Amino acid sequence: MTLSPPHPRYDRRAAARVLATLARPGLFDRLPPVGATRIEYTRTVMRPEPDGHLTLSQRMYLERFMRPCRPDQVTSASHRITWTDSDGIPNTGHVRGDGLGPIVPIATREAVLALWRALEVDSALAERISALPQSDRKVLEGTTTDHDPIDVFRVGIEATGRALAQHALLAHLTSYRTPVGFACGMRDSGVFGAVATRWYWELQASTYRRGMIPVSFAAQPDGTVRYTADTVATLRAMKDATIADAHAVMRRATTTEGLSVSAAIEKYHDELDLISRQYALLPPGTRPACLAAMPHRLDGEHYSVLPMVVDGFVELFTAIVPRLRIAEVADDTVHDDGALDAENQVFHVPDMNCKHCVRTITGVLESMRIRVHDIDLISKRVVAEFRSPRNRHRAFEALRDSGYNPALAAPAHVAAATSEIAAARPEIAR
Repeated sequence: MTLSPPHPRYDRRAAARVLATLARPGLFDRLPPVGATRIEYTRTVMRPEPDGHLTLSQRMYLERFMRPCRPDQVTSASHRITWTDSDGIPNTGHVRGDGLGPIVPIATREAVLALWRALEVDSALAERISALPQSDRKVLEGTTTDHDPIDVFRVGIEATGRALAQHALLAHLTSYRTPVGFACGMRDSGVFGAVATRWYWELQASTYRRGMIPVSFAAQPDGTVRYTADTVATLRAMKDATIADAHAVMRRATTTEGLSVSAAIEKYHDELDLISRQYALLPPGTRPACLAAMPHRLDGEHYSVLPMVVDGFVELFTAIVPRLRIAEVADDTVHDDGALDAENQVFHVPDMNCKHCVRTITGVLESMRIRVHDIDLISKRVVAEFRSPRNRHRAFEALRDSGYNPALAAPAHVAAATSEIAAARPEIAR
């Protein structure tokens, strides 16, 4: 009998301290310079279901994963926008006709990219990570979904950007009338901290992808905003339900099936990802805390990572907005019903990252009676049997409704990575 190795120690406070120690010496002290950028985007009206304000994708996600949240507690975008960012990556965002416009999600993406680049060139951070003792690495491995500290910081930056773009769907409920004013207002109102402590990753990622937000604002006398009491209660109930679901999976695996913790996580990896794998090992009765929001005392000073990330992000966003020129362009996709050749049956999904993504994309296409021949996670390449350009266009729209960004050409970073491994994986080049 082969025994599974013991699962590394799960300790959220210890993991948070490791990350804080890495970040504190000056992460984002030097923000990258901001240049002038022009980005074109297309805009598409979102179609809610009859007698409702949510799209089919939004309603299905709400009913399956957001209990006990009600439809009337959810605000939906009115339009979906698509654009290619300065790194050549296709993006999908959402806006409301009565909101601040496409500048917010587009500038948000540029700020995220800029902070990611700052991480990549931070040699001092790289040295600190290289010097991490094995015990600290084991704590990160046992606690965080992304074990590499750089990946953890990248996820935190992306979550900060998503929080701003998603809450911009509620800008009409605030006194903030400009993108920069709104970003500063969200920071001053503590909204980024509220997202970090009251939301959970899967809820934010999935509702962001679908252009919906399950919160409401209450205006304060000083002009800032806070979540309403109803919002706070509903977010807590959703998180509690998620934790209970994750615990139920682990309890079934480790008791009924007799699996070790490591074997249970390996076997039910996909199912836990759909729920929230980070809570699978949370001790019963424990209230989870965001790693970035946890305070620590380092060198005699109180410190946490979140305020530093938020301040850096808002500062960059503020610098980017006036130097960013955006222009709406028509969607020039050909929508005829002629047959497609083999080359045009291939497309790429840059934000397809896991088996859950593969299942979702396959399910969307097969629900439209489109046969999927191949999906490769490494190259982000999908081969599907579209009946016509019109059929492909409708399939791409359905995938965007589910939060993905299909593109006919492989993005530059994906193409470069694919070429490096093509010799080892020749099937990717086919």
